[in-house]
Amino acid sequence: MKAIILAAGRGERMRPLTDLCPKPLLEVRGKPLIEWHLEALARDGVREVVINTAWLEPQIVGALGDGSRWGLAIHYSLEGRDHGGALETAGGIAKALPLLTDATTDCFWVVSGDVFVPGFRFDPRTAERFAASPLLAHLWLVANPPYHAQGDFGLDAQGFGLADNAGPDAQRWTYANLALCRASLFGGIVPGTKAALGPLLFDAMRERRISAELHAGEWENVGTPQQLATLNARGG
Repeated sequence: MKAIILAAGRGERMRPLTDLCPKPLLEVRGKPLIEWHLEALARDGVREVVINTAWLEPQIVGALGDGSRWGLAIHYSLEGRDHGGALETAGGIAKALPLLTDATTDCFWVVSGDVFVPGFRFDPRTAERFAASPLLAHLWLVANPPYHAQGDFGLDAQGFGLADNAGPDAQRWTYANLALCRASLFGGIVPGTKAALGPLLFDAMRERRISAELHAGEWENVGTPQQLATLNARGG
């Protein structure tokens, strides 16, 4: 199963660091954020990775190349070159679908290039169970960080995501920007148009087509220079 790393955003809150450097290339504990994902994907058996780009995209292509140093084949979906800017999450995935799907599977991993989640496993058995299911997506959720205290989704007792209310634990959780997805989730998006992911997830949750689970390991959405500095000061 292939994977897409989302790396097209401008990283406004990370300015001025992202004025001259794409956010996924900012270093955490000695290496760029995106390299943590590439190493983890390769370790867990993924062999083809798509990276979507827009802001300062030649830097990303130049830094990562063809992926061979990690034992990967990297393909690029160049939103900046083709459309003049980022297409948002769902729009970016819709554009990249021809690179992500083939005759054997229409399912793929999704991870944002600006989250730090060093212990996450891209487990092939989990991917196989998802591919055999009728689900449109399986999400990983985390405890709400201080800057997103309201959370995103509830989780019911059967493991389905809840769009409109908390689960039996009275909690709403934050989407960790980690998922398994099926291509048909994005079937209504015209390639090359901007589209957000949230509305697709909410609609599919109301149809009980999205499952989720909690990730209890280290996770950080690296959004500001202070968050980056704190993460590096904390060490590994």
